[in-house]
Amino acid sequence: METEDVTVREQLFHDRVRENIICVLLFICLYILSHFILTHFKKNAEFVADDIEDATVNKIALWLCTFTLSVAVCAVLLLPISILSNEVLLTFPHSYYMQWLNGSLIRGLWNLVFLFSNLSLVFLMPFAYFFTESEGFAGSKKGIMARVYETAVMLLLLSLLVLGIVWVASAILHHNTARESLYDLWEYYLPHLYSGFSLFGVLLLLLCTPFGLSRMFSVTGSLLVKPRLLENLEETMNCTVFEEASLSRKLKSNTCWISANTEAINNEFLSVKSKRIALELRKKASPWQRNLGYPVAMLLLLALTAVSVLMVCFHVLELLFDESAMPRGMEDPHLGLASFSMFGSLGAAVQVVIILYLMVSSVVGFYSSPLFTGLLPRAQDTTLTQIIGNCVSLLILSSALPVFSRTLGITRFDLLGDFGRYNWLGSFHIVFLYNMLFAGLTSACLINTVTWALQRELIRAFGLHKLPLTVSRSTIPLKLLLANGLSKIH
Repeated sequence: METEDVTVREQLFHDRVRENIICVLLFICLYILSHFILTHFKKNAEFVADDIEDATVNKIALWLCTFTLSVAVCAVLLLPISILSNEVLLTFPHSYYMQWLNGSLIRGLWNLVFLFSNLSLVFLMPFAYFFTESEGFAGSKKGIMARVYETAVMLLLLSLLVLGIVWVASAILHHNTARESLYDLWEYYLPHLYSGFSLFGVLLLLLCTPFGLSRMFSVTGSLLVKPRLLENLEETMNCTVFEEASLSRKLKSNTCWISANTEAINNEFLSVKSKRIALELRKKASPWQRNLGYPVAMLLLLALTAVSVLMVCFHVLELLFDESAMPRGMEDPHLGLASFSMFGSLGAAVQVVIILYLMVSSVVGFYSSPLFTGLLPRAQDTTLTQIIGNCVSLLILSSALPVFSRTLGITRFDLLGDFGRYNWLGSFHIVFLYNMLFAGLTSACLINTVTWALQRELIRAFGLHKLPLTVSRSTIPLKLLLANGLSKIH
């Protein structure tokens, strides 16, 4: 009996060591990836400054940003890893090489992501910002430690302010549950704070994702070679080259430099040059890329968006007739027992693709919105303050993605650990209204984007974009489009 107990303890010890090793290896890979991403966007002048102290402070802040970004990427991968792990265990239930993939590993990964995401959001990112802005207290000896002391004091004051706001809000909303002890601070007020962060992230996803789904068409179109109906590419290329040469001669002439239209001519020259580069790329592209790549990509985006809306609509009906459709938390995922999709492995793969697609769309919508356009990173020209802002924003979006996906019914995989303990998840009215808003906003954005994009491409294809600006595009009848196109064909 004692030997069996020792064997069980050894097995538990080896399992825990194996899970820790897997989590550490995964985090190291994500940290390296995040480091390369931030290195590509950071402004190198801030890290090679003449002041060694400033350069060191910036490097420390960049390390914290890299840690935060790696946690954000891991949060995005939580649901895909969990869903795919369940399907792998269903496919190979008795495989010796798949024993490491179990519910304990997945649950531990969810708990670590929850812990590190809140640690980064509440402590690391504010510390990085205050650390870069600090100079030490007046009259104290300058140095890195002086900055650390000032940053610690600022963090303490900020923590007291936030906890005071949470305490007042809890006292107003729940008169009988307002408490004062430190134990209740950990068990009561901090979960309320985390729940507020999650609710903010989910609301941000609700606003950004429908807008991003509509913007995905234009963003993808800018990366691909668009087919042009009834266009002579060689003739357009020759005209653009001639126009660029003419503007170049004007800029080089002596009279141009004293002209008042120099700036306008320079802007026109840059526009024509970018147009020539785009035409050269189209000319170099193969016929398959010019005529097939763009339509296939647009149809794929349209299919993914339509499937997402249909899944949400189906989930709305489930909420009305099935209580199990409500998002909830669970302690043990019970992997390998049943698929989380009624269509089996194929449905699970579609769920993973939809989840990742919604995350990409939310990021596109976030950076396309007028409020956050200034945060858009630029290669080798992004300040450290902008990097901190981007890391915080991506962490908020990514940490809310599991709750967002489960609330919309994209997957039936219930939330693990502390992700399922948010207070507002049990409210039927909030979940139902959230699903209805998402379906309505996405449908409206999609219809608006498709109709305007179709009209714009028809106008450009038939050459009607060269009409005077006084002619409204909405007043151009369809007969004129067809007649102009047929005349070009003849």
